[in-house]
Amino acid sequence: MADPAQLPVVLVTGLSGAGKLSILRLLEDLGFETVDNPPLPALEALAARAEQPLAIGVDARSRGFSAESVLNVLAWLRTRPRLKPTLLFATATDDVLLRRYSETRRRHPLAQNAPVSEGIALERALTAPLAEAADWLVDTSATPLPQLRAQIDSLFGTHAPGLALTLMSFSYAHGLPPGADLVFDARFLKNPHYDPGLRPLSGLDAPVGNYIEQDPDFQTYLSKIKDLLDFLLPRFVQEGKKYATICVGCTGGQHRSVYMIEKLNTYLTQRGWRAGVTHREAAKFARPAALPAQPVKE
Repeated sequence: MADPAQLPVVLVTGLSGAGKLSILRLLEDLGFETVDNPPLPALEALAARAEQPLAIGVDARSRGFSAESVLNVLAWLRTRPRLKPTLLFATATDDVLLRRYSETRRRHPLAQNAPVSEGIALERALTAPLAEAADWLVDTSATPLPQLRAQIDSLFGTHAPGLALTLMSFSYAHGLPPGADLVFDARFLKNPHYDPGLRPLSGLDAPVGNYIEQDPDFQTYLSKIKDLLDFLLPRFVQEGKKYATICVGCTGGQHRSVYMIEKLNTYLTQRGWRAGVTHREAAKFARPAALPAQPVKE
């Protein structure tokens, strides 16, 4: 069994048009640093300096490319105890590759002045040793992107940071946050703004939270939001979503929405979700940092 402390390094190669770039993007979503088509002599230096999981795309366009040179780099990587190298080969049938080139109207990199079919045949022969030596052979001939994502997740998802949640409070007076995935309205709840003692405070202050919780509809509403998130978030992960922004708004973005976001953050982090909190209107109620005490002059 491999040492879990080893750093994954995935060499992604294969046939042009078989989905290598899509695989690199999927690995990037899983937390890998990705580099496409570097000169082969640079691969060892890239891997040696890696500080996070690394995916490197290499193919016939790479300077100095040959199957033997890629296999030599792979063999060197396997001598490094800090690294966990993997060779992934993307392939597809000739008819699928021909159709993809026809749809994009691009030239094959190995057949700039010849039919695409000749380039495919040449590249297939050139990369045959890599296909044979690959740890994972990924055939994208009949694989839609969601299925490819699930396949890459199953192979390398243990290195993924998971679904990243942003929890944001906001004021409706200043508009909806751009990029919001889910928006909940807290304006119907009892408003602390009309209590002079609470008005200068925010949803981060306990007296405001106690006031909001006195609303008979608060707990029911919060519970329904929690139930909805328990249902939706696993489906987001299942569909390959990597980021989600959940927003709660109120009139001023200072009391009710702030308190609800804090409650949701506590609930979601306790359930294992990775969440970050943003209070968009915080400039209105953030307290200045205390100044350091000054020495008393005698």
